[in-house]
Amino acid sequence: MSFVVLALAAAGAPAVTGAPARADTGRPPIREVVGGKLAGNGRFPWAVRLSMGCGGALTAPRVVLTAGHCVGPSGPNDRITVTAGASDLKARSAVAVKSVEVYRSPDFVTETAGDDWALVKLERELVLPTLPITAEDVEEGEFTVMGWGQTREDSTQQERRLHYATVPTIPDEECAAAYRRAGVELVKDESICAGRHGVDTCQGDSGGPMVGRDRTGRWVQIGIVSWGLGCARDGYFGVYTQIAKFRAEIEEATRRLS
Repeated sequence: MSFVVLALAAAGAPAVTGAPARADTGRPPIREVVGGKLAGNGRFPWAVRLSMGCGGALTAPRVVLTAGHCVGPSGPNDRITVTAGASDLKARSAVAVKSVEVYRSPDFVTETAGDDWALVKLERELVLPTLPITAEDVEEGEFTVMGWGQTREDSTQQERRLHYATVPTIPDEECAAAYRRAGVELVKDESICAGRHGVDTCQGDSGGPMVGRDRTGRWVQIGIVSWGLGCARDGYFGVYTQIAKFRAEIEEATRRLS
């Protein structure tokens, strides 16, 4: 499926802001499609594409929630174009709007160190549905992930159409042990690990939403695609920023930017 895992340049290497680096562990890259489905137009109306090659979600009519490693530092920023309103980026219904400001978590250093979230203020409001963030401290379950990223690790291009898949969460200890063997320490209290055999987010999906249904049946955002080692590699799962950990900070920053 086309998804973001921000892949590490090498175990323990510094991360790069913007386009994720490619993993290189000496293991052959996965060759099959990172399993998922095409999203019909209007299925996830709050999902958006950022021009640097990341995803995001419209969390308020004028604010996009994405990953911190996708954007630069906080402050005025008119260099990002957000495409919204269509699952096909070339559709006539797609709307392009420029950014005017970025707010990145003040504690962000690199994606593997946690605090990997940011907000992008748009030049105008979009008349589209918005995606609320979870009001509960959700950590376990099956959730839906999506993006316009690569459909396999060795692909040379990202996708024009939005893909999605459902993935189960992986216990923190199991996920942390896998990454520890690769030389990376998981920030367990700020992360949700998820994935299953052959299904994962991949390059170009960073910043996109992980979503689930709340008690009323509506979609809410549970996580943000953050990082991982390659795409759908056995034993290595996608790592998502745990929204519940930063709920108050995200809500306050969204109010200031709206």
